Amino acid sequence: MNQQSEPDTVFGAHIPFVRFCGIEALDVRDGRTRLRLALRPEHANNLGIAHGGVICTLLDVALGTAARLRAGRPVVTLDMQTRFLAPGRDVLLAEGRVTRAGRSVIFCEAEIRDAAGELVASATGLLKPVGEPPTAR
Repeated sequence: MNQQSEPDTVFGAHIPFVRFCGIEALDVRDGRTRLRLALRPEHANNLGIAHGGVICTLLDVALGTAARLRAGRPVVTLDMQTRFLAPGRDVLLAEGRVTRAGRSVIFCEAEIRDAAGELVASATGLLKPVGEPPTAR
């Protein structure tokens, strides 16, 4: 699956906030969703590096897109645990994947790396599918 085909979409889901932040959906490969964020001045904290909220947002989107693609319907984040490991600068690449999926909750993990491949942050999350499940075929 390639990058979104319509504005405000991330792998087919309409999420205007993601576009507002500048997050780009790259692809889905081997069950992993991949995202990109080119940092802008407004993403910075007072130290000139990526604000923690920006890092958390990118991780949440990576977790959520992986869970939504597995569930086939929208999801909401119930819990997210984040680890900040290095300063985020320039371009950030995020990857999310499902580690376990049940009927009512989905466990995921995500990582953010910089352009050089250094691990910037990681997260684990518990997400809940909402809305009607896809019909059986």
